[in-house]
Amino acid sequence: MRVLSEAEWTARRDAHTARVRAWTVPHHERKARGEKHPVLDFLFSYYSHRPSRLERWHPGPDVVLAGNAAEEYLRWPAYRQTDEGVTLDVEAFARERRHTIEFVHRLLTATASRAPRLGCFGLHEWAMVYRSDRVRHEAWPLRLGDEGTDAVVAANRVQCSHFDAFRFFTPEARPLNVVQLTREDQVRMEQPGCLHVSMDMFKWCYKLDPATPSDLMADCFELALQVRELDMRASPYDLRALGYPPVPIETAEGRAEYVRRQSAFTEAAAPLRIALIELTRTFLAPPVTSE
Repeated sequence: MRVLSEAEWTARRDAHTARVRAWTVPHHERKARGEKHPVLDFLFSYYSHRPSRLERWHPGPDVVLAGNAAEEYLRWPAYRQTDEGVTLDVEAFARERRHTIEFVHRLLTATASRAPRLGCFGLHEWAMVYRSDRVRHEAWPLRLGDEGTDAVVAANRVQCSHFDAFRFFTPEARPLNVVQLTREDQVRMEQPGCLHVSMDMFKWCYKLDPATPSDLMADCFELALQVRELDMRASPYDLRALGYPPVPIETAEGRAEYVRRQSAFTEAAAPLRIALIELTRTFLAPPVTSE
């Protein structure tokens, strides 16, 4: 157990809050104006972790917070008092969240064991509007129009391995995918080259909240934001007015750029995934005597 003095941990807490407010404050301002952002809102709408929760700092396991100010953490049942200060109750957390911990461990370990598959070219976003008069981001035009968008989908091999992207395909697009995915396929199919798999590490961080160290949470959130930008720049939407030039995957040059960036994100995600796997092992190690 590492003991942090009150001065040390409050400085870390304040630094974390300042870091994430660079993302949460603009989100609140857009929401107050009734303004929707097709790129940045995704991290606060599709994912269910509230901005206020993201701003809250947690030290993670095996850390003791010293000083009277640490008593504020006792409001959450995941923490307990010790002679040296307040710390996460690892065994209690392991008991109460066992099934979530085991699933996250199983999924991330399986994903990390696989070689990344690149070259999907972000066609999942195109498949979500294929042969449909409804689009997910109605305020933004399709770069190639309806017929041009449909032609790109029809001319390419759709090879999505992520169920939570596949489930938003239009009915006409689903049969075009190389495999018909189900929720039960998730652990078997997810692979580290997938953009959504890299973004989802933020989800697995907050599924383990408040046990996830906030530095790891913020790192995964920041990566997810960067990945989301590529996700939408490679999409069929024209977002140049927002400062997002397209990655035109309908061209050879655009596909090459997509694969380069996809590969870089895969490398950036790998150490964060390992850190999350190690976090789950912390809670799987203690004996669990009850559900």
